[in-house]
Amino acid sequence: MADARRMVEEYIGYLRGAKGLSEHTIAAYRGDLLACIGVLESFGRTDPSDVTLDDLRMWMAHDAKRLAKSSLARRTIAVRGFFAWARRNGRIAHDPAASLSTPKLPGTLPAVLNETQAETLMDTVDVETEADEDPHRRALALRDCAMVELLYATGIRVAELVAMDLHSVRYGNRTITVTGKGDKQRVVPFGLPAQRALERWTGQGRPRLATARSGEALFLGARGGRVDQRVVRDVVHREAARAGVPDISPHALRHSAATHMLDGGADLREVQEMLGHSSLQTTQRYTHVSIEQLKARYAQAFPRA
Repeated sequence: MADARRMVEEYIGYLRGAKGLSEHTIAAYRGDLLACIGVLESFGRTDPSDVTLDDLRMWMAHDAKRLAKSSLARRTIAVRGFFAWARRNGRIAHDPAASLSTPKLPGTLPAVLNETQAETLMDTVDVETEADEDPHRRALALRDCAMVELLYATGIRVAELVAMDLHSVRYGNRTITVTGKGDKQRVVPFGLPAQRALERWTGQGRPRLATARSGEALFLGARGGRVDQRVVRDVVHREAARAGVPDISPHALRHSAATHMLDGGADLREVQEMLGHSSLQTTQRYTHVSIEQLKARYAQAFPRA
């Protein structure tokens, strides 16, 4: 599958240049794709154009015997992204991975994703933006990706998300200005993946949905008006199901972001400022979630727990 290996390197170059992924993630994706190609070769599939959905399901069954579900989920997302890219660029006639399901990851604590599950969710929603060739559906996919990325990157409330206007985003320093409870404004930073998702949405997706009633709204509904909170909630639930992670709401995604920031060493008052909490006590509840996760990992990993 020399051609497939060359295609993988081309795809990795695309990820590096267009997706804003870390080198660690890119290296993981390369390894995942090369491992998949190796298994497909053992099945006699030496041409990417000949690979079928059944072949990919056989590959998943093969890897499921020796990989954790979280690792297999990441590999599945990598493979779906690769074949979607290959089909979109005319390298293969059909996409055999379009209907490939992500393995369902086990839950930890209710209403909070662990970091692996959150990464799987973000990777899945990003892959979906490449999967549809219908311009209207692709525009909606770009919107959904940007909304989910921004919710997790910033921990903002769903009401704050739908109220944002185009001028609320400052790409130069990667910050957004949101209006929270009590009409209090705050500035919240976001990362490169969220920036890339926002730029694709505003540059490619939003113009296809915009109408005279769109105004300055950042996120639009299917008919061009400002997106409704219910739509955002439906999107998060749907993408969680596609990713195979525990079902969550946008507010649970906010909980997850806060927990992961604290786990990563963020100061409690910094998280308070980012989330827009008026009381530090409100923010402190996320430390309890972190402690419970630590206890759960301890009980699972420590032989004398």
